[in-house]
Amino acid sequence: MLEVSSALDWRAQFTRLEGAYAPGTIQSYFTDIEAFVGWCEASGTRPFPADPEVICGFLEAQSCDWTFSTVRRRLYAIRKGHRLLGLPDPTGHEDIHLSLRRIKRSRPTRVKQARGLTREHLDRFLEAQPSDPWGLRNRALFSLGYDLLARQSELVALCQDDIRWRKDGTLQVIIRRSKSDPFGEGRIAFTSKRSAKLVTAWLEWRGTEIRPLFCPIYKGCPIDRSLSTTTIKRVIKATMKTLGMDTRIEPRFSGHSMRVGAAQDLLCAGFDTAAIMRAGGWKTIEVLARYLEYAEHNVWEV
Repeated sequence: MLEVSSALDWRAQFTRLEGAYAPGTIQSYFTDIEAFVGWCEASGTRPFPADPEVICGFLEAQSCDWTFSTVRRRLYAIRKGHRLLGLPDPTGHEDIHLSLRRIKRSRPTRVKQARGLTREHLDRFLEAQPSDPWGLRNRALFSLGYDLLARQSELVALCQDDIRWRKDGTLQVIIRRSKSDPFGEGRIAFTSKRSAKLVTAWLEWRGTEIRPLFCPIYKGCPIDRSLSTTTIKRVIKATMKTLGMDTRIEPRFSGHSMRVGAAQDLLCAGFDTAAIMRAGGWKTIEVLARYLEYAEHNVWEV
């Protein structure tokens, strides 16, 4: 069995995950294991191999400051850490299972739902963009994200080679990889003529030398790298401020709001859930059901 001294080199083992998992997943594993090791060091306990009672104590301590989903994710990270180190997996112990259930029952929480950027809101967001290169990019990004029912990570991953102009004035887009498609089977989606025009206008300014479809702009010049999801969130907040929207509901808008809003609009237009799942690449009904929860009720005030 691996001794504590060698187990403390757990960071080196994370290089084995590269290419097998998305960078964000690897970073989450790393952050969660780091939190576990730090807690063990502070409490004078051994992180690897960990005893079930140590893991139970860690999870219960984490539940005081973090949501249940974060606590559960950290348990998964502890499991992955032991496997990477070639150690027996202690996370299947019944005491750990019971601790996790106690944590969940003690803190029932409703999943927060991103506010949907429905067609009505989308039109206002497009009109609010400035008449400059940033406005060209943001209009194309908002409109395309809505049409594709895209996650923010899918939007920033798009490359110019992923889009094709069609004879009817629309675009065909291949989304090569997503959260629910880690192995890159991809899905084909189509856009409106408006999105095609906005993307064309953006590319005419940006040029064809840059591979990512959406890129940062620095001092009025395009930068040859992908846009970050943080930038999408920042643009959404800046647009809300421009529109004078109620700051009490501002946090409910997110980089997923275009995806949520488009799904809600499709439901109101009479499409069934199977069609919406195909359009947005959903694999299960549970997440989509949360997205559609507010679709038939005008509960948002702007």
